[in-house]
Amino acid sequence: MTMLLHEATQYRAHRRGGATAVAMGDDRLSYAELELQSNRFAQGLVELGCRRGERVCLFVPKSPLAVIAMLGSLKAGCVYVPIDLASPAPRLAKIVSAADPSVFALTSSALPLLDEVIGILGGLRGFKVVALDSATGADHFGVDLVAADLATLSETSPDARVSPDDAAHILFTSGSTGTPKGVVISHRNVASFLEWAVPYFGIDESDRISGHAPFHFDLSTFDVYGALTAGSELHLVPSELSLMPRDLAALIDREQLTQWFSVPSVLSYMANFDAVPHGGFASLRRIIWCGDVLPTPALIHWMERVAHAQYTNLYGPTETTVASSYYTVGAPPEHEAKPIPIGEACAGEELLVLDDDLQPAPPEATGDLYIGGSGLSSGYWRDDAKTAAAFIADPRSPDTGRRLYRTGDRARINGGGLVYFLGRQDSQVKSRGHRIELGEVEAAANALELVSEAAVVGVASGDFEGTAICCALAPEDPATTAADVRTALRKVLPSYMVPTRWLVFPTLPTNPNGKIDRRHLAERFLEGHVASVTRRERARRRGESG
Repeated sequence: MTMLLHEATQYRAHRRGGATAVAMGDDRLSYAELELQSNRFAQGLVELGCRRGERVCLFVPKSPLAVIAMLGSLKAGCVYVPIDLASPAPRLAKIVSAADPSVFALTSSALPLLDEVIGILGGLRGFKVVALDSATGADHFGVDLVAADLATLSETSPDARVSPDDAAHILFTSGSTGTPKGVVISHRNVASFLEWAVPYFGIDESDRISGHAPFHFDLSTFDVYGALTAGSELHLVPSELSLMPRDLAALIDREQLTQWFSVPSVLSYMANFDAVPHGGFASLRRIIWCGDVLPTPALIHWMERVAHAQYTNLYGPTETTVASSYYTVGAPPEHEAKPIPIGEACAGEELLVLDDDLQPAPPEATGDLYIGGSGLSSGYWRDDAKTAAAFIADPRSPDTGRRLYRTGDRARINGGGLVYFLGRQDSQVKSRGHRIELGEVEAAANALELVSEAAVVGVASGDFEGTAICCALAPEDPATTAADVRTALRKVLPSYMVPTRWLVFPTLPTNPNGKIDRRHLAERFLEGHVASVTRRERARRRGESG
């Protein structure tokens, strides 16, 4: 029988309740405390009338409190929607409007942001608010429950009669039309991945697991539920450390982490800043990455310095729940140009490389990558059209109800059955581990009054960034600069979606068909990047010779 995601915590609380479940700095929760407080939060949701399947938007920073709210939502039979508190209010308003929540859970630090979001939406009707910290004013929004109220509620979990096929959470990702799309993930989706991952990696009660990814990012699903399922300690990594490689290294040593899981850009960043000591991180048993391509030079750097760890590349879009394939690297690659495969399917998953006729591509031939299996999401929240376009009937058995997810990735399978990722076929890119629809960035730029016309392209950055987001624009006023537009975009897009490279034109270049010449723009951005790198290298050499 498939285990519900919150049941593992219940089991661990009875078996070894005093063991640490979640830690973040000096803030720690035992399994018994996590069980008790999540039960009370669940009882609070039931008391407020939140019914099975209704959404709970979490305006809660990464913290043990957030884990309490996640588990409590599941115990009440609800669906939680983690909110990126670093995103600007206009984008969050779209997410909140789409999620249609019954309850907001928040901490005092998020009050101004929620206030702004509700203002943008012109007010919302019928929602309830649960305040998770005692510092939150009970009069704001007419808060319905505060921390002191939760402390008086029953310590037992409500009987919500949750099914494994019920949605556990909705993760909103970048959408090509400018509107984020919600991926619905069920208990069964996550449990199926964990049934493979926990034994494959050998995760057990002795492990101290990193929680690097933010909770609105699908990688965090493995961090949280992998750790709690195995009875491990989950050590949440403060988000501000992501750009502090030496502080990340210090955290790994200080907390004696045994597993590190992050996007590749973090590993590259630590390598580039020489934050990986020779023979260091003695506690680390395994290093895992997902969400983008890890440059081979960075992998060699890590494997030569932390030789005792196991290195595994995971691959999988949000729509297929954390990861669908894996490849464990046995030894440092022989040379820096050698690509690392995304490997073979995890148990319960299937990777197919198909041609334009949806037939299997021959070995070594390039085709489109499709995924089938138990990790497939039921689709996009309240968007049947996008769901039908992305999740197709399995062409091998179209009448059985089996589906395949069209990833939009190009791939090939070698003679040994290993799959290699070869890039995207559309306008979606991966930058710093985030999946970004360039159409959403472009739509936001074109919506600015400062801009007459804008086009956004992605080009290989050649560094930890992965794909650089580049914006070419024609301003309404010739006096408008790229810096002006960048400042305006920061008010409507999260920082990771704001372009890092810019070109300004009187009018954007077009091809013979009269369309924006995106290929020419990409070439211009690449030429500018090469010239910039060359100038920096010359300056560095002059400094060394001086």
